[in-house]
Amino acid sequence: DGRLTFYPGNQTVDLPFINFMKRYGTVFLNAYTNSPICCPSRAALWSGLFTHLTESWNNFKGLDPDYVTWMDLMEKHGYHTQKYGKLDYTSGHHSVSNRVEAWTRDVDFLLRQEGRPMVNLTGDRKHVRVMEADWRNTDKAVNWIKEKAINLTQPFALYLGLNLPHPYPSPYAGENFGSSTFLTSPYWLEKVTYEAIKIPKWSSLSEMHPVDYYSSYTKNCTGAFTKQEVRNIRAFYYAMCAETDAMLGEIISALRDTGLLKKTIVIFTADHGELAMEHRQFYKMSMYEGSSHVPLLVMGPGIKEQQQIPNVVSLVDIYPTMLDIARIPVPQNLSGYSLTPLLCGKAENEVSSRGPRPSWVLSEFHGCNVNSSTYMLRTDKWKYITYSDGRSVLPQLFDLSDDPDELTNVAIKFPVIVRSLDKILRSIVNYPKVSSSVQEYNKRQFISWKQSLGQNYSNVIGNLRWHQDWLKEPKKYENAIDKWL
Repeated sequence: DGRLTFYPGNQTVDLPFINFMKRYGTVFLNAYTNSPICCPSRAALWSGLFTHLTESWNNFKGLDPDYVTWMDLMEKHGYHTQKYGKLDYTSGHHSVSNRVEAWTRDVDFLLRQEGRPMVNLTGDRKHVRVMEADWRNTDKAVNWIKEKAINLTQPFALYLGLNLPHPYPSPYAGENFGSSTFLTSPYWLEKVTYEAIKIPKWSSLSEMHPVDYYSSYTKNCTGAFTKQEVRNIRAFYYAMCAETDAMLGEIISALRDTGLLKKTIVIFTADHGELAMEHRQFYKMSMYEGSSHVPLLVMGPGIKEQQQIPNVVSLVDIYPTMLDIARIPVPQNLSGYSLTPLLCGKAENEVSSRGPRPSWVLSEFHGCNVNSSTYMLRTDKWKYITYSDGRSVLPQLFDLSDDPDELTNVAIKFPVIVRSLDKILRSIVNYPKVSSSVQEYNKRQFISWKQSLGQNYSNVIGNLRWHQDWLKEPKKYENAIDKWL
């Protein structure tokens, strides 16, 4: 959650290396994902293109494997490149369950999909390495810096992708368990200031926007939660952020120890945030701030120190920025704009040949746990969210300066603002058309999957994550699918 990198969010947990980057670099106060889920978001980051252009519709469908990323171009232009850890931009390699949920999200039924979010404390006050796989990848990156980078004659680009902070799979519901355990150790939990944790306000279920209700239901969050449960989920999530910060620290320390820190640009960001029980949801897949607002910090030679940038930016800006830093010509077809002028504290008029950076960012979502394609346009103080064809589902409008917690939809109150934001959105993307092509894609994918299983398909679905509901009334659900098709 990007809001943890500046005040007041950063009061809840100690993140020393994020703070180090702020002291010696620049923090973006309004950075957003272009799609609040792993694979489509990473596809945007690696391609510099909006989701409707990459057609990365869900966690299973990302970039074509031969797509030329910014790292490929840097390698072509003489950079030594190295990648460790989670990449997830061609396919998220997620379970069949996850795919079927994405394809059938607009079938007219509700099935509980996730395990209820919960917390789990492991180890003792000395237990530092909770997410072992991430630590192993961090160690690899550190060793590479100390053994390889230090001896290179050419410049390098090193990428480290982490899983944390991400709820862990809970293996209590068969093969396709819901990923829903916030897991940490006492060592990290001690970095969290419990008194500073805000308990989010929830609307009653009857007042919820219909798409939010669907998300809350499929994430198993419509039941009763005590304040203590909610506070714990949030605290454990912040503790997982502290563990992530320590991995960032390992990289910064390795660069410092090798004398490379002063001549290396370091960028820290994320593919999406975590709702951690805001708006009666956990996970992401939402345009609310907890899910769509990402951290973005940059430090290094030429980067202005202690700078806080209020401009709205997004992950598609990473591609042109990387090329700009490497002095490689930036392709003209990109959705993003280089952040270099902002990072160096230059006036906005000293800009690229493409003209000034737009005053908006776009995010869109077409995957599971949300029963309608979703589009978000964020401008100065407004966040406009519209769904599907723009008519069949009511839009949302939030004034973030007045209502940072996004509790009051003011779309009906400000029809002129809604019309003008919708006009801008339609000039960027013909969203009713995109929504309709995603629906067609979902049906095609489902049909070919169904045909590959023959007579057995209902039984297979019955054993996916939603199996308990399906097996109770298979005929009812089969009919709903047939009607949808």
